[in-house]
Amino acid sequence: MSSNSPSIFQPMRYRALFFLISFVVIIPGVYSLLTHGLKLGIDFTGGTTFVWQSESLNQTTLQEALIDQGIEPKEITQDSSTWEVTTTPVSSQSYQDLTMTLSDANITELEYNTIGPSVGRELVEKTISAIILASISILLYVAYRFRNIKFGVSAILAMLHDSLILLGTFSLLGYYQGVEVDTLFVTALLTILSFSVHDTIVVYDRIRELGHKHAHLGFENIVNRAVVETMGRSINNSMTIIFMLLSMYLMGGDTTRWFIFALLIGTISGTYSSTFTAAPLLLVWDKLVSRKK
Repeated sequence: MSSNSPSIFQPMRYRALFFLISFVVIIPGVYSLLTHGLKLGIDFTGGTTFVWQSESLNQTTLQEALIDQGIEPKEITQDSSTWEVTTTPVSSQSYQDLTMTLSDANITELEYNTIGPSVGRELVEKTISAIILASISILLYVAYRFRNIKFGVSAILAMLHDSLILLGTFSLLGYYQGVEVDTLFVTALLTILSFSVHDTIVVYDRIRELGHKHAHLGFENIVNRAVVETMGRSINNSMTIIFMLLSMYLMGGDTTRWFIFALLIGTISGTYSSTFTAAPLLLVWDKLVSRKK
């Protein structure tokens, strides 16, 4: 194949199919977000979590002790002799009274965390602000680097695609399996947005480079060639990350399980969107502008 001929494989011919796949994947999650929202952890809502170790404690005794102290239990899980309890915010005095009440159970405290409602609200506000600020910064940076606003807007739309998939997945998990989102989820979300944009910029940079060398080919052929030439690198790079995350998810502990799962979903989505969402969006934008002219 000569350098001046269009690529034999033209993935942009199937851009409607790519958009349809994204639509089918996103819609259930968006519906869940609108109807059920996300199940927020105590990092956002405020509350207390403590982990105890006790051989003789039983759930009935624990629940009665919590109610006697005026503490509302949200979730109680037991793994062998380890108890993890999530409640409404508990003062240090109430917590001490609770442990005194259950002193006969020979409790060993492994962990104790409490977050007030005001701190939870502040974290929600900061999380939203961080995502908005990151999106605006990425939009301006990409638009500046490529000297065209269509690159910046298309990159942000691809990033929104990944955000909706991740948020929708955890909304469904929260509704059906009780999975909560916390600060680790926010960390995973921001990390995935960064990864998605990074991969998108690689594709866009190749489009710009080919546009300078082979402008006579037409924009669609240039996008096709850029996608084909960067696809192998993108997939190979992502697979190394996916294998590592999959190993950590299967063999890691419960503490980071859903954090790793969020990174795994985001990596898969980001790999797809950089090639099959960001590039087609750029092409659709170019065609719309050409028609208006």
